[in-house]
Amino acid sequence: MKEIILLKYGEMVLKGLNRGYFDNLLLKRVRNLLKEVDGRFTLDYSQSTLCIRGDDNADFYKAFSQMKKVFGVATVCRGVECEKNMDAIKRSLLENGADFLQGAKTFKCVARRSDKSFPLTSPQICAECGDIILESFDGVSVNVINPDVSVTIEIRDKSAFLHGGGEKGAGGMPVGSNGNALLLLSGGIDSPVAGYMAAKRGVALDAVYFESPPYTSEAAREKVISLARKLSEYSGRIYLHCVSVTEIQQTMTGLCEIRLFTLLLRRFMVRIAERIANEIGASALVTGESIGQVASQTIMSIAVTNSVAGIPIFRPCIGLDKEEIVVRARSIGTFDISGLPYEDCCTVFTPKHPNTRPTEDLLVEEEKKLDVEGLVERALKSRKHIKIG
Repeated sequence: MKEIILLKYGEMVLKGLNRGYFDNLLLKRVRNLLKEVDGRFTLDYSQSTLCIRGDDNADFYKAFSQMKKVFGVATVCRGVECEKNMDAIKRSLLENGADFLQGAKTFKCVARRSDKSFPLTSPQICAECGDIILESFDGVSVNVINPDVSVTIEIRDKSAFLHGGGEKGAGGMPVGSNGNALLLLSGGIDSPVAGYMAAKRGVALDAVYFESPPYTSEAAREKVISLARKLSEYSGRIYLHCVSVTEIQQTMTGLCEIRLFTLLLRRFMVRIAERIANEIGASALVTGESIGQVASQTIMSIAVTNSVAGIPIFRPCIGLDKEEIVVRARSIGTFDISGLPYEDCCTVFTPKHPNTRPTEDLLVEEEKKLDVEGLVERALKSRKHIKIG
């Protein structure tokens, strides 16, 4: 009997002839995460399940936690592998039943036979295993409709897998299966969530952070680095590009209408981000905007921001309210980092009464007062990048 971790694939099982491409990306991500875990692991894939085996030094607890961060995996199960006969299966249930039940009051047995030559049918396997559990563990009863735990017995080609039903995985698609994008990452709550949601759909991410030294501090940059590091736990390696927009903001002061400062800055950010995206081979930008959440996120404001972009801008949070975004931020571990009290460049020079119904003509007229291309070029020269993950 050996301890194992089983990864059950999600929607990628429907990918038909392209399936191998998705499998390889997922396996690469799993191997990279297992490099951070003590012990040596081997991978064996069959029938939409990846089986992870480890040596005597393998830290299965950490490996299990890491596997819940793999996009493309629907369920992560920690279980055991034994010989493919009922005596071995029953012994394994006796030795591991308490772990599978984990204090549950009700259970049901689920049997899956990929090896149809196994002498017992699935209902017969369930009946015998259910009897063993009822006889050996006090305080549990059968509930086939809504059990606390589903004790699962999988009869495979070479062995049997037993587990307690597992935990929900990250879902989505393997990172990199749907191209590359550049995330506009601030220190706020929304943009890390947007990055996570894009990565969940298979998008590989890099990020750009706009700062305004000396108005924003090194601590503010470190906060964003921490957010990128947390995101990289799910998405893999991220290159964070740090760009100063101080000159842009200072130049607008005294020349441009203050009510348009935020929108003008957003248009500069999109121009700069697109230049970086083109350079690194990213096909889209990702932002954390949600309709109506702040003045720069009205439909009209988003429209005038979009108009300077030559590549798509994805906004995964666009229809979420703040509480929904907060819940997601908490679940991925970015909320407390975002709450650290450091200035963001978008809060510097922020007008008290911003224009919420801007027009393209109005913004174009304001930009005629500025050397837009020169400001973009000089901002790009300030760029520094940091490899994270």
